Amino acid sequence: MLCRIVRRSNLGGMDILAQVLDRVRLGGTLLFHFELGHPWHLELPERPYALFHYLSQGSATLALGPGQETRMTDGDFVVITRGQPHAFYSDRQAKPLRITDIDRSAPRLGVVRHGGRAKPLSTMLCGNFTVSRPLFGSVLELLPPVLLLKPAADGGWLETILRRMVIESALERPGQRVALSRLTEVLFVEVLRSWIASLRPGQGGWLGAISDPHIGPALKLIHENPERPWTLSQLGQRVGLGRSVFSARFTKLVGQSVHRYVIERRMAEAAFLLETSDEPIARIASRVGYDTAAAFSKLFQRHHGLSPGRYRAARRSEGGERRGDAQEAEVAD
Repeated sequence: MLCRIVRRSNLGGMDILAQVLDRVRLGGTLLFHFELGHPWHLELPERPYALFHYLSQGSATLALGPGQETRMTDGDFVVITRGQPHAFYSDRQAKPLRITDIDRSAPRLGVVRHGGRAKPLSTMLCGNFTVSRPLFGSVLELLPPVLLLKPAADGGWLETILRRMVIESALERPGQRVALSRLTEVLFVEVLRSWIASLRPGQGGWLGAISDPHIGPALKLIHENPERPWTLSQLGQRVGLGRSVFSARFTKLVGQSVHRYVIERRMAEAAFLLETSDEPIARIASRVGYDTAAAFSKLFQRHHGLSPGRYRAARRSEGGERRGDAQEAEVAD
């Protein structure tokens, strides 16, 4: 349930991650900056996105359910990747403050003070990560439900970004929300890097496999040229493994066969092109490796539940609604 990470260096094979994240519509917001005096108790309801919390000072207990408690100390950073309900407290018996009851009408973030006046005092940042293209939601789905990152001994980039967010959230300068949103996006990338660096062979699906000296280069080949009719022999030869050894290693580390992964990669590329370009469906079919639009459309509908044309229309309609919501929010601010 809970994944604790002490980060290691020498992370390689990040080209694929960069490519995927470049196409994901990443979002993020810093929701609250808490100053907490003992005794205190916070409750967070279920949410349709990942939530993160950075305990910049003090200590706290994270509770996700009966018997699922984790002690947190200075510098700990936790991501609740599925948005499940959870609570933090210094005293379990204290009256809980429900996040939904906090007035968010103020135009700037500000600091929320909660609890008593007794020491120890704690400070905590809370925010969210969102992936607006569900197609690439598997990036979050590969993460464990609860991801706890311990502070790096060398004061790494993760801590640097979080300290910058603490300062930015407290200053209330013009453009605060935009600055915090950009910092949150960078924070998301650093979280993924830290998690990938901590994985052992066979963990983390394709995200974990990108660091393997044989399977990482094979994944890169597939991502760069999904339209090619890749065979096990071709890929194995390119990365220095025999057909059967390569097939077994790929399936073990990635969690699915080469054939299945190539199809998913093609369907991901096709969905991205449908959403972001006006290219004819026949042209997109060719670009992802299919000779006919009919064969492509049949497989696309089986994979995504919609025909290519309907998928394009639906995604663009959703995009228009999101832009309208954002404009209304800006006017409201």
